[in-house]
Amino acid sequence: MPAGKFTKADIIDAIYEKTGLSRTEIRSSIDLFFDEMKEALLRRQVIELRGFGTFEVKVRKARQRARNPRTGENITIRSHGSVTFRAGRELKQAVWKIHDDQ
Repeated sequence: MPAGKFTKADIIDAIYEKTGLSRTEIRSSIDLFFDEMKEALLRRQVIELRGFGTFEVKVRKARQRARNPRTGENITIRSHGSVTFRAGRELKQAVWKIHDDQ
């Protein structure tokens, strides 16, 4: 499979080809899924999708000394949330097999 982006529209098309469900139903289901994930993360719940991975929010500490890479200006960064993802064992094992043959 060629490398590149795989968009939500591509996911909808792939599910449509495999199931025959309407694209509208698929899009609604996917949107609901992502909304539920977002709401859970905003509640600071850990999302565990077995075989795929785990999403969670980690709070990054405030920093007094940070530098804007574009301007070089010193800036202060407040503490803030950041979403992290840890791949599950099955996903790690599957991805491990990918290599460049070029």
